[in-house]
This record gives sequence, structure tokens and C-alpha cells, in this order.
Amino acid sequence: MSMSNVPQRVGILDRLNNASSAEEIFALLGVDYDPKIVNVARLHILKRMGQHLAKEQFAGAAEAEIAARCKAMLEQAYADFVASSPIDQRVFKVLKDAVAEPKRPTAFVPLSTLK
Repeated sequence: MSMSNVPQRVGILDRLNNASSAEEIFALLGVDYDPKIVNVARLHILKRMGQHLAKEQFAGAAEAEIAARCKAMLEQAYADFVASSPIDQRVFKVLKDAVAEPKRPTAFVPLSTLK
């Protein structure tokens, strides 16, 4: 009997990776959410969760443990954006850079010089 005929179980990480929406990820992990918050901060929430996932080592962990850890990471990422806005959290580089660069004085151009 060849191994190709044996159905492969798809793990939670594969299912999350193949999810097509933030709502699907919340459903896969069984995390309740307010659609109004997800509509505003979906990319920020998923980026924050991805930052948490990047720090994790799942090798050798049981599927139930991996799912529980992913659920906890999504809950924490979601909670960050329930408590404050995407601007406050500054998950994306463009938002970090906006506050990291010193303010440069803008050049004044009198209207009389424009033709």
C-alpha cells in the first residue's frame, strides 16, 4: 500500500495559512470578536499575531497545544486593538517611521512666488 493513498491530516498551522480572511482565522481558532473592530484593524491584528507566531517554536508540540497557543496569540493580538487603535499600536513600519523621524520644518513658499 503506498503512502499516497493514506489521507493526510491537515494541521492547524496549515489551515491558518490557507485561510482566506481574518474572520476565517477567528473561526478556526474559536475566538469571539466584534466585527466593527476587525473591520478597522484586521491587517493590524493579523500582523501582530504573525509577530507572536514568528517567536514560537512548535517542533514536537501536539496539535492541540499548537492550536491552543495560536488561539492565545490571536486573543492577545485582538485585545491589543480592542484597547487601543492601530495608530497607537504602530504594528506596520510606515506608522513606526511616522513617529521615529524628527519633525523637519516645512519650507514656506509665498503665494506671490507661484506663477
